[in-house]
Amino acid sequence: MRDALGFAWDREAIADSLVAIPEHSIERAVWRYRRALPEFVWDAAQLEGNPFTYPEVQTLMEGVTVGGRKVSDEQQVLALADSSRELLDLVTNGDFVLNKPTSDRLHAIIARDEALESGTFRGEGTVMLTPGVSLGEHGRYLPPETEPGGDNLRRLHTEGVAWLTEKLTNVTEQAMAYFLFAALQAFYFDGNKRTGRSMMNGHLMMHGIDAISVPAARRQEFNSEMVHFYLERDATRMLTFLLSCHPENAGY
Repeated sequence: MRDALGFAWDREAIADSLVAIPEHSIERAVWRYRRALPEFVWDAAQLEGNPFTYPEVQTLMEGVTVGGRKVSDEQQVLALADSSRELLDLVTNGDFVLNKPTSDRLHAIIARDEALESGTFRGEGTVMLTPGVSLGEHGRYLPPETEPGGDNLRRLHTEGVAWLTEKLTNVTEQAMAYFLFAALQAFYFDGNKRTGRSMMNGHLMMHGIDAISVPAARRQEFNSEMVHFYLERDATRMLTFLLSCHPENAGY
């Protein structure tokens, strides 16, 4: 597990919560995601520190501009909305696959106005720096080095996805672990957590399982648990947190 993904977790600790999450139809999962789309977009924006309120996100998604906000904040919300609609199309049409092309497709939208290069892994373009993740008082986490051509990251991604889908039988566990895998390895210059959560939800919905949104009210808890994950490479607490955010466990 640790060799393939870069981290590990106590599978017994989350077993009961995993069992509580049933599989339904893809249509049901898509319908519930579509119905809650403004909430998913707002929650994701809040995790990025975006100041848009929920009503403002709703207004923007209806095609009406919101005054008094930075263009960059508006662009981020629109990118999240557009990538969510793209995810819906991929799942609805049966085209979603837990692989690099799908991730690149979503990242190209999510990070189109923010990342140095969007839609490609680090090293596949012209920029060769290796970005770090700020851990506050704990310093910075540095992911695998950016190498010319990106072969190291493509190989890492292929091997990680193969391990997840071959060694784990529970789809929810696969999906959540993929998000953490994407966040830790930082395949892109920016937008890794957003893209990883989008891929997580696509994998869930393709199996008739409701998508997971981290509530804006739990942003501090999310950030704290992610810092612990980066420092310890132990995903047990973070997986427990994500499971508590799932509709089946959150009581809605």
